[in-house]
Amino acid sequence: MDHQIMPTHPLQPVLLHLRAGRWNEAHDLVQHDGSLLAAWLHGILHLQEGDLEDAENWYDRANRHFRSRGTLEEELALFEAALSQPTEKEPRP
Repeated sequence: MDHQIMPTHPLQPVLLHLRAGRWNEAHDLVQHDGSLLAAWLHGILHLQEGDLEDAENWYDRANRHFRSRGTLEEELALFEAALSQPTEKEPRP
């Protein structure tokens, strides 16, 4: 039996748009979520865009350390891992 993973977290569609290169769609969705995870993903979106000033602002809002972040791919991998954790408690920076 083939099991497909369906988007289960509200931010999963944002991540799918980001991975597909649809930055505008991802940005439009993420800005309507006030969670720490959304702020982190918003920062990652601005990293992808090359807007480091806005990225740093969103990392601050997410309580994450901008200057000690990984590469874009490392940040995406960490974010994807965070999405797979229970939503009761958001990951610490």
